[in-house]
Amino acid sequence: MANVILRPDWVLPESACTTKVAYTNRRKFIQALGLGSIGFAAMGGCSAESRGMVDGPLDKIPKNAPRDGFPAPRNESYQVPEREITERLVASSYNNFYEFINQGDLKNVWPLVDDYKPFPWTLEVRGQVAKRQTWDLEELIKSMPLEERVCRFRCVEAWSMTIPWTGFPLAKLIERCEPKSSASYVKFTCVSRPDQLPGQKRATWYPWPYFEALRMDEAMNELAFVAVGMYGEPLPKQNGSPLRLVLPWKYGYKGPKAVTRIEFTRRQPGTFWNELQPREYGFLSNVNPNIPHPRWTQASEKFLPSEGVERRIRTQIFNGYDEWVGHLYPDEPRTPSGPIVR
Repeated sequence: MANVILRPDWVLPESACTTKVAYTNRRKFIQALGLGSIGFAAMGGCSAESRGMVDGPLDKIPKNAPRDGFPAPRNESYQVPEREITERLVASSYNNFYEFINQGDLKNVWPLVDDYKPFPWTLEVRGQVAKRQTWDLEELIKSMPLEERVCRFRCVEAWSMTIPWTGFPLAKLIERCEPKSSASYVKFTCVSRPDQLPGQKRATWYPWPYFEALRMDEAMNELAFVAVGMYGEPLPKQNGSPLRLVLPWKYGYKGPKAVTRIEFTRRQPGTFWNELQPREYGFLSNVNPNIPHPRWTQASEKFLPSEGVERRIRTQIFNGYDEWVGHLYPDEPRTPSGPIVR
């Protein structure tokens, strides 16, 4: 796949990281649509429809998304006390989702999602399991006790947010999959619908569909979360509807969106970005300020709390979740080092 690296429009330069100019320009664009002065509170529960908004970032929740259990009770064990929750409008209008867009303004995803129809949805379970299963996602969501968790979100591009996710522990889902003792890894494969996802249709050099993987001990960690909603409502399409993984100690691309298949394997499977750019994106991809990206530092990040605002903050090892996951990675450097691919 080395020939893929030759294509210039997917190789991310340092300049593609969030800048205040780019973010301000996006804010002006949203304001031009009549959305810039919405002023949603961080946990605002009002829907886009109730506020008279049409075709805006907050109006992209599938109309037929199941709403049983929303809003879910917050699990107070998972909080981010040192910084505020990112405004809902920001979290729904600034996204990476290459299945929809592959060039130009890569973060302006929401205007491109109208043709995408997440529901109905099925989730396949394959590989090293007691039996193959295929679940109707709506029924699965209804059967799970939903909870809300406030988590740090850190992108490999060195920007970050704080988001309240709704969902359930990945470990609970894995228990239902009944993996065999031979299962050492779990692979997640995402949606493949070029007719609905313009990025997939145009960017034919990518090895679609998107795929990611975890070690079993990572997947069973209490922090690993299956998100089906955010800010008290189901996921908008641009945020990964109908379900995505949230792994708050890892860079955001490790959390696949619109997952359609779970496969348990004996050997370490490949992952999307690691196969495309192995020098820059390792299998583990933990947030570690001591391991710089080959093209920029990871020691700090641009936190995006609200429209047109960003501030530089120090990146914490494992994104602030050392006490939960540090024991899983005894070899991760605790002092600055050069780029490491694991």
